[in-house]
Amino acid sequence: MVKYILKRVAISIGTVFILATVTFFLVKLLPGDPFQNPTIPAQIQEKQRAYYGLDKPVAEQYFIYMGNLLKGDLGYSLKKTGHTVSDIIGMSFPVSATLGITSLIFSVSIGLLFGTLCAQFKNKWPDYLLMIVAVLGIALPSMVIGPILRNLLGVKLGILPATGWEKPSSAIMPAFVLGLGVIAGNTRAMRASMLSVITQDYVTTARAKGLSPMQVVMRHQFKNSLVPILTSLGPQIASTLTGSFVVETIFRIPGMGKYFVDSISNLDYTMIMGLTIFFGSFLVLMNLLVDIAYAFVDPRIRFA
Repeated sequence: MVKYILKRVAISIGTVFILATVTFFLVKLLPGDPFQNPTIPAQIQEKQRAYYGLDKPVAEQYFIYMGNLLKGDLGYSLKKTGHTVSDIIGMSFPVSATLGITSLIFSVSIGLLFGTLCAQFKNKWPDYLLMIVAVLGIALPSMVIGPILRNLLGVKLGILPATGWEKPSSAIMPAFVLGLGVIAGNTRAMRASMLSVITQDYVTTARAKGLSPMQVVMRHQFKNSLVPILTSLGPQIASTLTGSFVVETIFRIPGMGKYFVDSISNLDYTMIMGLTIFFGSFLVLMNLLVDIAYAFVDPRIRFA
């Protein structure tokens, strides 16, 4: 087991290193100059580039950046004077994480419930109805359903805050919109997993012992159906906890998505690289934890 974990950790570290390298050079290919401004004298623009080290050769910039990255230094924002990338992540990540946790609890629980019900009522009207809901959740993008709900529930009816992050209720609408796709995916995955478990011999044996249908479902079918779901849980956790760029923009939430969109439009190189590396590292970490949990649930994984 220790060897398996060490191997996964080494692969994760290598993945983050490749991500940081690719991100650095892709950012350098972006057209434009973050300090180019016709209203600012060329001499001052050159001093700004020199201050942030952008006047050095790209290879030298890379080694300097990677050296600082190993120390946990993501650099200063090129546009938000006096603010480091780490400071901005520290301010925005708790907001995105709160939204993500709310969405994750809602979407995973509803998805598992819907998937279990679909399997128990296979090819009956509850199965068809819930699968239609799941398909709609995938088919309707957040950029469509978000403004509709904001206008209906926030503006016209005034039931929930339309935008902002001042009240606890401000998280309800964006969390629902953010979790729609997750609900749909978990419903379909759980349904397929449950249907594959229902025909297993140990389920038939449990029924023969006289266990109630609820006991068979909860003790034998549900638990063993969760194993495949774990494989998709890592990316789900990472994507929801770090926030959705579209949802945060629609509801004007001051999370990581807002800063990422702004950094791209402003050519804030250090912010783009810092947020991308942070998001990628978080995704890799979640996948690592899921791999380890998966090995505990199914011992065949670590032996393989």
